[in-house]
Amino acid sequence: MIIFIVGGAGYIGSHMAKLATKSNFQVIVLDNLSTGHEDAVSYGKFEFCDILDSKRLNQLFVEYQPDAVMHFGAFSLVEESINDPYKYYHNNVAGTLSLLRAMIDNNCLKFIFSSTAAVYGSPQYIPIDESHPTNPINPYGKSKLMVEQILSDFKAAYGLNYISFRYFNAAGHDREGELSERHDPETHLLPIIMQALNGQRESVVIFGNDYDTKDGTCVRDYIHVEDIASAHLKGLEYLQNENCSSTEFNLGNGTGFSVQEVINITKSLSRKEFKVDISERRPGDPSTLVASGIKSKKELKVHLEFPNLEDIIKTLL
Repeated sequence: MIIFIVGGAGYIGSHMAKLATKSNFQVIVLDNLSTGHEDAVSYGKFEFCDILDSKRLNQLFVEYQPDAVMHFGAFSLVEESINDPYKYYHNNVAGTLSLLRAMIDNNCLKFIFSSTAAVYGSPQYIPIDESHPTNPINPYGKSKLMVEQILSDFKAAYGLNYISFRYFNAAGHDREGELSERHDPETHLLPIIMQALNGQRESVVIFGNDYDTKDGTCVRDYIHVEDIASAHLKGLEYLQNENCSSTEFNLGNGTGFSVQEVINITKSLSRKEFKVDISERRPGDPSTLVASGIKSKKELKVHLEFPNLEDIIKTLL
């Protein structure tokens, strides 16, 4: 089976390419390297491609005739999306439309989409299940919800079979140490903490300590990147059933940890100290995001290899 992994030079995509290759899929990585790294493509064949380049996309579909596409190629910084919404709607929505058009034109009808918990906005209840109302509060979340709505229309019109995985907070490295998380600038909490531990930055900044949470800092649900990749293979297996329902699944571990708790646990596990500064809230950040994973466990048989935050952090130390 031939799989296109779009955005496969990035953090989650490179882990996906590794697992899919080791699971005997033929992997073709498509990436424009705007945020990804070519040296992260250790598994699969790399093809430079911008998904807005419809001519190049069509050439690749004709050449390889993939059976399925996994789409990780999106911009994902909440604050940047507020300051530059055009960038997000252009790439995340128009780019995905370009990709979907190439799929339909070449009769490739299996699609796994990387969505986000940001589609929910500020939650009305915790944990958040897939039936929770969607009301994104920033252009990043809005761009992902727009694609989810497009996918539903493409299912009805063209017979596209799809899954949208709504990620909570991806974290960790592959346990063999071959791949890592690299963003420029780095905005994810755990890599920032690791940089502080290693003396690569002066401090860890907590953005807001006046939220309505137990210690005033934001609460998030962390899921290991290998568990995300494994869930995608379960999703691909699910799509092999011609009678499957195209739908959305949360990917999280169902437990929330505050920013302060993550810092405290890391200090305890590493037995190191680092400076922590408090700053103002960032725009567009909900106070609490915690997933219900009941649906993915029931329908996809998703099993987490790293169910505890401590286990996730240990892969970074």
